Order: sequence, then structure tokens, then C-alpha cells
Amino acid sequence: MARPVPDHVRDSIRSTKAALRGVCDTEARFAQIRARMEDEAIEIRRVTDAGGSVIPEVPFEQIEHNAVSAETITEIRRRGCVVIRGVFPRATAEQWNRDLGEYLATNDYHDRLNAGVADDFFDNLSFGNPQIFDIYWSLPQVLARQAESMARTKRFLNGLWDVNAPAGPEFDPAHDFVYADRIRRRDPGDSTLGLAPHIDTGSFERWVDPAYRAVYANLFSDDWTSYDPWRAAHRTQTREFDSATVCSAFRTFQGWTALTTQGPHTGTLRLLPLVDGIAHVLLRSLQPDVADDELLLAEPGRVLGADEASHPELMHGMVSIPEVEPGDTVWWHPDVIHGVEDEHQGEEQANVMYIAATPRCPKNLMYARQQAAHFLDGRSSPDFKPRDFEVGFSGRATVDDLTELGRAQMAL
Repeated sequence: MARPVPDHVRDSIRSTKAALRGVCDTEARFAQIRARMEDEAIEIRRVTDAGGSVIPEVPFEQIEHNAVSAETITEIRRRGCVVIRGVFPRATAEQWNRDLGEYLATNDYHDRLNAGVADDFFDNLSFGNPQIFDIYWSLPQVLARQAESMARTKRFLNGLWDVNAPAGPEFDPAHDFVYADRIRRRDPGDSTLGLAPHIDTGSFERWVDPAYRAVYANLFSDDWTSYDPWRAAHRTQTREFDSATVCSAFRTFQGWTALTTQGPHTGTLRLLPLVDGIAHVLLRSLQPDVADDELLLAEPGRVLGADEASHPELMHGMVSIPEVEPGDTVWWHPDVIHGVEDEHQGEEQANVMYIAATPRCPKNLMYARQQAAHFLDGRSSPDFKPRDFEVGFSGRATVDDLTELGRAQMAL
């Protein structure tokens, strides 16, 4: 059930729409964007239906040796996503998977879950057999986040952005803070974790927040194709509604690390590999069939949805990621539409650790300092429901498990 929209938000929507319609002919602009997106989606589907994939893939060795080709970088920037293979040795990732299972079992996670606080985002998974586990400070998670190979991977990803901004570099691409997130352990046959296509980190904010308005300003300029989704200016200045389902840090890429083999039809990630898709989303809600005080599939403090009824051209291009192995990582730009397959039709668990790229900047430093206090106590990470399962967990990582890099990433 949709949440009610406060009157002051509706007022902001009305004024924002009026302002944007005064900048350009939003109907004509959307017609241009829709035609472009439809052509792109048709090409994505053509390649996929022929057994190929448009999602770029990079061996970690190329990153390690600064050997990623200019052509590959161009394709990553076009698609807004990438699979980076072999960030961790397969045996290491498989051992982490076993260790996580033991960590959950030893600490009676299921019993604690059934007595805990409901989760707004994955509320249908709060009881019974969970697929998303509210743990943040297990030793495998901490080791993966502070690994030098992960740091190198994130430096490469951060480096895809243009950090130039009016007040100086928007962020430091060479250094990263930890954004502690959860894990997914999805069982074969599960049909409870499917997530509809969406964009994280805010909904109404992408239209009404002043910093987001600055980020997307070129979409409403004389030449909308001058919009650069990799221009970082203003990105770290955005302010989101306070909510346990919205990321309050700035992520250059969302991502996860595979702990088991998974791919199409195994209940895993689906992406719209088109970084400009946000243009369609923003302009669609400015069309005459949408009320002046409404934005399509937007709710206060929730993710921003996308669906067949509102964005048919985009949905045609949604595809599952290619098969990945333990130790591989998957990354996507913060504006990329993504979802999760409805059903896991494979034969083994589809397990991942969510690890994003969160570069050094004032916004992320503020979050990291708050997060560090939670880590020391074993509490849930600040952006999430305060379920605090790990406070009394045996085997939880402590400050003694942090390397020098790990301490710096945790702002300790």
C-alpha cells in the first residue's frame, strides 16, 4: 500500500514541475528521450536474445595492472554497470560463505529474527526463512571490505567519474569509506525475494532536492544529450528523506560480491544496462497524464520504482546479469534501474555480500563516523532498522580485526 504524501511534499512537486516546464518543452523533450531509449532497449534485447550480454566484464588482473582498455571503459560508462571477475580467490569466497553460515547458526539468528523489529524494505521476509540477513559485522564481511583487492577495485570504479566541481573535487576517488550493508542467502525454489525494478537513494528527492536538480540540469537544457551521468558535481550534496530504506551516504557504485555461482534464473540481479535511463524516468513524470502534485512510483522515504505501465520502453531492456562465480563482483551506477528475479530456479544457494563504493567526501565521512560507533557496539548500521542482532553475537569482528586500511575506511 502506497504511503500518503505530505502536503508540503505535494507543494514542492507542483512548484518543481512548474519550474522545469518553464525551462524546456517537457513533452517534446520526453518524445526525444523515449525514442532514444526504445532504440537502446531493442538493441539490448537483440543481443541478449541471441545469447550474448551487453554488460561489460573485466578481469581483476587488468585493474591490478592498469590494463583496462579505453574501449572497455567507454562501454562501462555507457552501460553504467560492470562485472569484475576474480576480485577474490574462489576458495576464499567459498570459505567466507561457509563461515557466514556457521556465524548465523552459532548465534541462533533465526530465533532472534522472529523476536526482532520488522524490516520496511524486505517486510515479507521478516519471519520464517529469511533471504536477507541483518548482519553487518561478521568477520568475512569485514575482511572483504578491507581487502586491498577490493580497495583497488573501488579506486578503479571511482576513477570513472569526473570529480571536478565548483567548490573543488566532489570526492577523493583514491580513498574509500566502508558502507556496511547486509548479506543475501537465497535458497533454491525461493519466490519471496523478487524485487520490482527500482532506483535506490531517494524518490521525490530526484526532482525536488536542489542538489539533484543541479545534477540533472542539463536534461532540461537546449541539448539534453550534454547531460553527463559521470559528472560528480553536486552528487555528494543531495539530502534524502530520513528513512530506514534510503541510503544516506553517496555511492559511486552499488555492488555485491558473489559467494556462490549464480546467474540468469537463479533469483539474482536484473539490470537496465543503460546509464541514461534516468532521463526517461525524470521526464516521464512531467507528462500531461500525471497530476501536477504527483510523481510516478514515488513514495516518501522509499526507493523510486519503474514498471511496464509507466516505462515500457525501459522495461524491455531489463536483463539478468551473466553467470558469476565465487569471488566475482557486480557493480552498477546509482541511477541504474535494477531489480531481483522473482524466483530462484537453480540448485544451490545464491549468496552475496553487499559491498558498495563510497568514496571519501564530507557526506560519507559524517556517515562513517556515526557507523563506527555502531560497529564498536555491534549495532546495526545506521541506515538500517535498529535490529541490533549482533550486539551479543559470538565471533563478531572487533576493532582488533581491522588492518590499517580497515581502520581508515571505518574513520577510526
